[in-house]
Amino acid sequence: MVLFQDLVEETQLGEIASEEKTLSVIDLIFNGGTGSIVIISVLFVMLAVALYIYFERLLAIKAASQIDKNFMNQIRDHISGGKLEAAKILCAQNDSPVARLVEKGISRIGKPLDDINTAIENAGTLEVYKLEKNTTVLATVAGAAPMIGFLGTVIGMILAFHQMATSGGQAEMGALASGIYTAMTTTVAGLVVGIIAYVGYNHLVNRTDKVIHKMEAHAVEFLDLLSEPM
Repeated sequence: MVLFQDLVEETQLGEIASEEKTLSVIDLIFNGGTGSIVIISVLFVMLAVALYIYFERLLAIKAASQIDKNFMNQIRDHISGGKLEAAKILCAQNDSPVARLVEKGISRIGKPLDDINTAIENAGTLEVYKLEKNTTVLATVAGAAPMIGFLGTVIGMILAFHQMATSGGQAEMGALASGIYTAMTTTVAGLVVGIIAYVGYNHLVNRTDKVIHKMEAHAVEFLDLLSEPM
């Protein structure tokens, strides 16, 4: 009977210990002190900005990649028939980088082919700039977020060791350990934000490259069209 009571008491003590070790993410954030709260708040703002830019650019790039498959065939028919105004109207009706490049080339018809090519390249540079708008912010967040998180951890470690030094070596290890693992949460938060921003940035770069290749292919097709005998 005594052994059974001892086992019950040990089980209860184990459950209490496990409950004491359980700590929610919110507790980690708010128990880290003012510095930890400020740094994690900054990281949260950076995450919100990164997500907004990612989804905004993703929708813009997706819209830019859509072009009617018969677009170039219709342009070919209009140019072959000498209907340049109709070709310009068709380009204006298609709100896409490809259509704007073709429209720029149509407006230069009658000039040397090199001048037309230069005009299309200049227009293409502007379109690429529009596609890449604010994506550098994602790259900045991807690089800065882990460093900001690590800064919070270093500050927390400094405070923990300062407490140890000022207490004459009599600081409770439990309090020190609590301060240290709470401070480490800023590094975790920084890494999470950095990884999300890094993955989002690379995905946007990949999608942008596909649109650029499509623009280049249609530009070459348009120049080949002008080189054909009418």
